[in-house]
Amino acid sequence: MKKAVQAGFRKDVLDFKVGDTVDVAVRIVEGEKERTQVFTGTVISRRRGGISENFTVRRIVNNEGVERTFPLHSPRIAGIKVVRGGKVRRAKLYFLRQRIGKATRLKEQKRKGRGIEVPSSSDAKAPAAAREPVPEKA
Repeated sequence: MKKAVQAGFRKDVLDFKVGDTVDVAVRIVEGEKERTQVFTGTVISRRRGGISENFTVRRIVNNEGVERTFPLHSPRIAGIKVVRGGKVRRAKLYFLRQRIGKATRLKEQKRKGRGIEVPSSSDAKAPAAAREPVPEKA
């Protein structure tokens, strides 16, 4: 039983906290095609632990709050990238549901080395010379 559960765990550690603004890359299957769709929002909760751990991401679309709950160890999640760290003093940020506009913003907390990035197709195709910074002329 333990081996079956351990086989379902992600090998890459997804390091993010409640309050962080994240880009969740989700694999979506439409017929025979598969594509990746990014859901950007604020993590308002993390629940349970182990193989059944979930997290909820909230964002505002057309002045309407949209929440989506993801299983942390799901193979459908291609990657999670932390866009901005949030400074919070609560484990659950359900109070953000009643807030609108600028009141939904959280203070930023600087952190480094968080999340797992999904390589974008544009970065892979760009030549190495295009990605390097150009030295300034004196």
